Amino acid sequence: MNSKKSSQLLQQLIFVGPSALCFLVIVVVPFLLGLYYSFTDWNGVSRHAGWVGFRNYIHIFTEDPAFLNSFWFTVKFTVLGVILTNVLGFILAYVLTRSLRTRNVLRTVFFVPHVIGGLLLGFIWQFIFVKGFSSVGAATGLSFFKLPWLGTEATAFWAVVIVFVWQNAGYLMVIYISSLNNVPKSLIEAAQIDGASRGQVLRKITVPLVMPAVTVCLFLAISWSFKLFDLNLSLTKGGPFKSTESVALNIYNEAFNISRFGMGSAKAIIFFIVVALISILQVRATKRKEVEV
Repeated sequence: MNSKKSSQLLQQLIFVGPSALCFLVIVVVPFLLGLYYSFTDWNGVSRHAGWVGFRNYIHIFTEDPAFLNSFWFTVKFTVLGVILTNVLGFILAYVLTRSLRTRNVLRTVFFVPHVIGGLLLGFIWQFIFVKGFSSVGAATGLSFFKLPWLGTEATAFWAVVIVFVWQNAGYLMVIYISSLNNVPKSLIEAAQIDGASRGQVLRKITVPLVMPAVTVCLFLAISWSFKLFDLNLSLTKGGPFKSTESVALNIYNEAFNISRFGMGSAKAIIFFIVVALISILQVRATKRKEVEV
């Protein structure tokens, strides 16, 4: 019996140990250090970190309007980004599960933007908004292309939303395609025989049966939206006048540009708590609507 337990323990250490150690070193230890530094005035360089208690947290909520503004921008962006990305991803999946000759090519085309890195994508779209759209506007005279897309608060906000949705809708499309292909065709055929329209089949059968995919896609879209950083940095750099500065970019500037690592850590902890709570509530809400065949 002892040899059997020892063998099982050895197997667990061999197969689970390395990944558990990596998780501990890469995730748990930095998180605990960040939690500790959030109660200090450490500048990220000096060996001494003075203990300040909750002073950083009090300062954030009372004397740091830039963080609150970035948080409000992130909330607005997340709401629009999550809704538009999931709606577009589902529509693309619904269309590309039909019997189209070019559906495999179209699936690839819509998925490719997600493969491109956020920094590179931001620089590409910066060129498109500044040079490409102005050239098209001059040639066609359409006012849509003549807008200062990265020059005003409203247009810059929508520029970030457009690029985010364009980048991530294809990834969610793949998840929705997989879920739609698993919907039993017998149920759809039975509903159609009973006289149900295509819209009724979609609302009453298809959508309820793909709710597990909706749960996953909403979770992914929320996490992507809240953690927006590289795209934000390369496309607008938080401008104009910090109107499009996300929370992640604000934390980065606080910790590494201003060298207030303690304050940046406090902001990161607050950010982590908010995102965790929203993600938990979202998963619980959508899990309740899932049905089983």
